[in-house]
Amino acid sequence: MANRICPWWLGYFLVNPVRRLWQEPARILQPFVSDGMLAVEPGCGMGFFTLELARLVGPRGRVVAVDIQERMLAALRRRARKAGLADRIEARLAAPGKFMLDDLAGRADFALAFAVVHELPDEDQFFSEMHSVLHAGGILLVSEPKAHVRLAEFQASLNAASRLGFRLSDVPVIKGSRSAVLERV
Repeated sequence: MANRICPWWLGYFLVNPVRRLWQEPARILQPFVSDGMLAVEPGCGMGFFTLELARLVGPRGRVVAVDIQERMLAALRRRARKAGLADRIEARLAAPGKFMLDDLAGRADFALAFAVVHELPDEDQFFSEMHSVLHAGGILLVSEPKAHVRLAEFQASLNAASRLGFRLSDVPVIKGSRSAVLERV
């Protein structure tokens, strides 16, 4: 897939409340996230899903949100403070080609990659890093926009994930997206 990074200013459109009409974060995340979990969100942007992740993990849980753009993270931090969720969210700046999650090896319960895999220069590196971060049985929800990612491209990503230690466990229906629930084996 092509490496097409979302410009930081587009983040304001992505967190628009109108988006909830077709992609409601609580409905999408509730089947996979519960109180006390450690959740990781690579490519979090300004936090459309991050705030709901923080609500779902509760005060005993933690969300590590990572992005390559500091402006996205600054907006996420502001939104988290305003929502009263800043103590549950750790915002990290990624390095080119790496999400900087080595300290979480084998500890995460859940990872969300929403509209991010198609932006990465090396999806094998991504799936390898997510495999390393998740514990055995941990879940990675991958969802890519149909407008940017053809079915053949999405299937190629799932094949890469399979080669790197993930098993397809479900195919949730998320409007406007091609989605898969992958379990770390």
